[in-house]
Amino acid sequence: MSPPPPPLGRGRRRAAQVFDAALDDAELVSARSALAQGRWQAARSLLAHTGDEWDLRGHRVTGLAMEPYSAAWTRDWLLAEPESADAAVLLALALVHRAVAGKEKPEKAREACRAAAERVPADPTPWLGLLLLEQGSLGGANTVRIFEEVRRRHADHHHAHHLMVARLAEHRAEAGPDPLHEVYDFATWAAEQAPADSPLAILPVIAHAERYRVLAVAGHEPPDPASSGHWVGRRARQVLKAAFDWWLEWEHEGHPRRLVDLNFLAHAKVCEGRGAEAAALFHRIGEHATPAPWSYPDRDPYPAFRAARDSVLGTA
Repeated sequence: MSPPPPPLGRGRRRAAQVFDAALDDAELVSARSALAQGRWQAARSLLAHTGDEWDLRGHRVTGLAMEPYSAAWTRDWLLAEPESADAAVLLALALVHRAVAGKEKPEKAREACRAAAERVPADPTPWLGLLLLEQGSLGGANTVRIFEEVRRRHADHHHAHHLMVARLAEHRAEAGPDPLHEVYDFATWAAEQAPADSPLAILPVIAHAERYRVLAVAGHEPPDPASSGHWVGRRARQVLKAAFDWWLEWEHEGHPRRLVDLNFLAHAKVCEGRGAEAAALFHRIGEHATPAPWSYPDRDPYPAFRAARDSVLGTA
């Protein structure tokens, strides 16, 4: 028996209103709202319509899976349609998010991801779930193998590359700044392997921010990223210029996770002191802030986002 949905109209914390994993995907927002009330048919329709657009599918499954009652209502869906591959994938990712939150045993989530992967061999999304479980204390020694399984199904998988960069950035934190660190090599390699119009061109900027996060936590960088020299060296400026130039030429209005990239790029431009370029990015971002990288290394992300945006737009 599934638990009842949360009461209609229940207030939410401000942060939940500010940071929405759905970003600007109105169809996902609608389906997620219906799922929160036990109407899983909207999620079924959304995922059927999404098909094999793997970045979009990963974005939508993850967004649905983060709904607190997603696992319970998806079990109801599976009871009604036991053969539904979409339901199996969604349940697996819902269990992953519960495991990450400490509300489910990680092994149970892994088993669900493996079962979903067997049911839909071409879909990288169950492997994305396994990769999410590899982050932090839940991780094992299989990160590279799981990442390769994602790439085998979709070589330019956006979310998976971000997760891999975050994981690699944590290697050798105690060693301090290192311009030859492996995370930079990985990000450059991935950007070069991808097609010219791939958003993975922004990945070296993601690597730079993730490495700052790790170094700041370890005490090798100041807690205020704008006061760090991390973004003003020759290599950093080359990386940021290449990423911004790519955005000017190839801006992907339709990519489901483009706003994640724009937040990272705007953050980097603020730290670099390039206010005009940051302003152009903030105009594209609008109200769609993301917690990372504004929270790096341990800051309240929304005030950090607002302060940065106001400083370059002159609306403080």
